[in-house]
Amino acid sequence: MTELDASRSGTFAIGGDLTVNRLGFGAMRITGKGIWGPPADRDEAMRVLRRLPEIGVNLVDTAESYGPYVSEDLIGEALAPYDKGTIIATKSGLTRTGPDQWHQLGRPEFLRQGVMTSLRRLRLERLDLWQLHRIDTKTPRDEQFGVIAEMQQDGLIRHVGLSQVSVADIEEAGRHFKVATVQNRYNFAHRQSEAVLDYCAQNGIGFIPWFPLAGGDLVEGHAEARAVMDRHGASGSQIALAWLLKRSPVMLPIPGTGKLKHLEDNVAAANIALSDEDFATLDAIGR
Repeated sequence: MTELDASRSGTFAIGGDLTVNRLGFGAMRITGKGIWGPPADRDEAMRVLRRLPEIGVNLVDTAESYGPYVSEDLIGEALAPYDKGTIIATKSGLTRTGPDQWHQLGRPEFLRQGVMTSLRRLRLERLDLWQLHRIDTKTPRDEQFGVIAEMQQDGLIRHVGLSQVSVADIEEAGRHFKVATVQNRYNFAHRQSEAVLDYCAQNGIGFIPWFPLAGGDLVEGHAEARAVMDRHGASGSQIALAWLLKRSPVMLPIPGTGKLKHLEDNVAAANIALSDEDFATLDAIGR
């Protein structure tokens, strides 16, 4: 079996000074059904988290709304005190009323409360990367961006990211603070954020694609893509991750799972080096 090592995915420096291995982990799926409540198998979720540093995964993405609070609590319990170089990224800006229910809430007092409680749950003194989960359409943007800038100045946040935004949103937020990362939906089969990805690449902004494994079924269902799979001895999901990693040097995929085997399968994608021809073939299929 090939050694599992996320460092083979390459590195990226978030904000110019936080170097992480590009293939990270999304901690949404270590919660219950509907991203609500505790995981069905808590012991397995803890095994997943404790395996991360052993296989070179040092970017862990979570949010206070995952559970809510469950994901952050489990990460703090499993991984704190953190290995040197491990970056825990979290988010606020959504509130929960039940399974699969998500509501924007960007009032300054809520965002500040989110940062303070995330620090406690994650057992940190500062959040290296904190992201606005959504720009709240009901709260003036200047109020949201203003309190984020204040929290950064107060030393509670090191770097700031945004989620599900446009280029115009990034530029507007950039008048208040430096945007270090953007987390938008993007994968082999869904390319609506191409312009945002290109903007991030041009400006040294890390791009964290959520739902990164989507498209694996498309790979497996296409003869030319299956030929690429066969050449690399890989699954459709692994090829979809390898395609993301080759797509841009600022790409930071965070496939998530609550199962140890799935985690190891995902990290094995770091060993796949697609040729330019492979990439072009897959790119055409995805489009």
